[in-house]
Amino acid sequence: MATYLRLPMASSVPCTSSSSSPLKRRSFSVLCAANSNSSTKIPMPPLNPKDPFLNKLASVAANNPEALYTRPQNSDMPPFLDIYDSPKLMATPAQVERSVSYNEHRPRRPPPDLPSLLLHGRIVYIGMPLVPAVTELVVAELMYLQWMDPKEPIYLYINSTGTTRDDGETVGMETEGFAIYDAMMQLKNEIHTVAVGAAIGQACLLLAAGSKGKRFMMPHAKAMIQQPRVPSSGLMPASDVFIRAKEVIINRDTLVKLLAKHTENSEETVANVMRRPFYMDATRAREFGVIDKILWRGQEQIMADVSAPEQWDKNAGIKVADAI
Repeated sequence: MATYLRLPMASSVPCTSSSSSPLKRRSFSVLCAANSNSSTKIPMPPLNPKDPFLNKLASVAANNPEALYTRPQNSDMPPFLDIYDSPKLMATPAQVERSVSYNEHRPRRPPPDLPSLLLHGRIVYIGMPLVPAVTELVVAELMYLQWMDPKEPIYLYINSTGTTRDDGETVGMETEGFAIYDAMMQLKNEIHTVAVGAAIGQACLLLAAGSKGKRFMMPHAKAMIQQPRVPSSGLMPASDVFIRAKEVIINRDTLVKLLAKHTENSEETVANVMRRPFYMDATRAREFGVIDKILWRGQEQIMADVSAPEQWDKNAGIKVADAI
C-alpha cells in the first residue's frame, strides 16, 4: 500500500526545477514522467471489507492523499489514527478482562468447593482418617441435611482408616468415630452407607451402622475391624498409662457391642475375630453382616458364587494356624 500511496504526491510537485546533482535530476524526471503518463485512476490494493481502519485509510488515500503526508511532527498519536474525528485506542488487557463479551460465560461468583457440591446431592464423603476436623465437618453435614429435608435419604461414602493410619499409628481418639455414630443414630433420615476403598476400625462401624438393607460395598473395597490402640504415652507417669489403657479397654468393649448389634453376631464372635486385625472383602463382609449388598452392576451373582478364602485354602490343602 505504501507504494501506491507515494504516487499521488508527484502531482503536487512542479516538474520545473533545477538541480545540480544528476542523480536527483534523474529521480525527479522519473516522478514527472509517472505523473504525466498516469491518465487513469491510481489502482488500490484489495482490502478486507470487514476492516474499518483499512477502509478508512484507503478512502483518505483516494480522496485526499495530502492528508497522509501533512501529519504533525512529534505527535503522540499512533500513525494514521488522526484521520478519525474521534479516534479510540484498543482497550487495555484489564479493560478486556472486565468487558461483557469476554466474561459472559464466566460464573459471577466463585464456584463452591467439592464437599459443597456433594452436599447438594445429599452425599457425605469421609475420605480421611477420623481426626477432629473431619468429625466436625461430617457431623455438621449430617445435621444440615436433616434440617433441609428429614425424609430424603442421606448417602454416606466411606474411604477411611478410622482413628488410625494404614500403618497402625493412632491419629485420633475413639470418640471421633463414636461422635459420628451417635449423630447417625439421632437422624430421622435413612442413611445409605457405601464402602469405597477401605473401611477400617471405626470406619467399619459407620459402614455397618447404615440403615438395614441400605449398606453397600464396592466389589474391590476392604473392611477391617480391630481393637482400639493405646495412644503414645510419651513420658507420662505409670499411673496415667494405666488409666489410658483402662479407657482403651472400655472403648473396645463398646465397639464390640455396637458391631454385634449391627452385624447381628454375638459379642463373643465379634470379640474373637477382633483379637487380631480381621480383614473382609465384599463377599466376607456381607456374610459377616457388615453390609447387605455388593455394588457391582450385573455381576453380584458372580461375586456371590466366589468361594471364601478359607474354602480356597481347604481345597488347596493349606492349613491355617489360628495361633498366628
